[in-house]
Amino acid sequence: MVKIIPCLDVKNRRVVKGIRFVNLRDAADPVEAAVAYCKEGADELVFLDIAATIEERKTRLDWVKSVVEKVTIPFCVGGGIGDLKDIEALFKIGVNKVSINTAAVRNPSLIKEAVSNFGKERVVIAIDARKNPGEANLPRLEVLLNSGEVSTGLDVVDWAKKVEALGAAEILLTSKDADGTEDGFDIEMTKAVAEAVKIPVTASGGAGKLEHFYQVIIEAKATNVLAASVFHFGKISVKQLRQYLREKKVL
Repeated sequence: MVKIIPCLDVKNRRVVKGIRFVNLRDAADPVEAAVAYCKEGADELVFLDIAATIEERKTRLDWVKSVVEKVTIPFCVGGGIGDLKDIEALFKIGVNKVSINTAAVRNPSLIKEAVSNFGKERVVIAIDARKNPGEANLPRLEVLLNSGEVSTGLDVVDWAKKVEALGAAEILLTSKDADGTEDGFDIEMTKAVAEAVKIPVTASGGAGKLEHFYQVIIEAKATNVLAASVFHFGKISVKQLRQYLREKKVL
């Protein structure tokens, strides 16, 4: 069944949202937002400490803990996770899943170690990516690091297959090109990954209207849908999206 997942991008203890990972604007208090999404009936909640890797620090556990204490649905946290100790610290305060991005690319064995130590179902690999317009030495769909600031030259589909082989439970795929634009999910990228792996793929980046969610599920074969802007700023509610997807018979 398709899961509806709001995402809390957190910086300076506030939920923020930008376009293509920049020009961030304030959206909400993370605790208040989390409580509201739980009441609305979200299936899961993702919390990303978006500045952690750039600032070369660990996830702010105090920020996460304040949300954990109020959340009543599965809760996934990412940002600043570099090793098994970081993962263990999050699980100790009540987080259900971790989302690993930059550290997984730099040290793929971390995926296997995390799965072995904590269980496959608790390990999500986040992939931020963009389309390249045909540069000779870069893949068409390229993995990015450090909140989309660092080019890797790594092909998205190749990396997704490796992630699956190393034992990750699911992939959270965000298109930097589409992020915050509200012009629709990246169908090409999402479909390429979803068709390459058997594990669930959550589509992220670009939702602007109800039809976009249906399109990425049907056309791109996304397992789950994640959004931020449309939920945070009241354009679409979780309840409204759930009703729409039920009417479309994809829930």
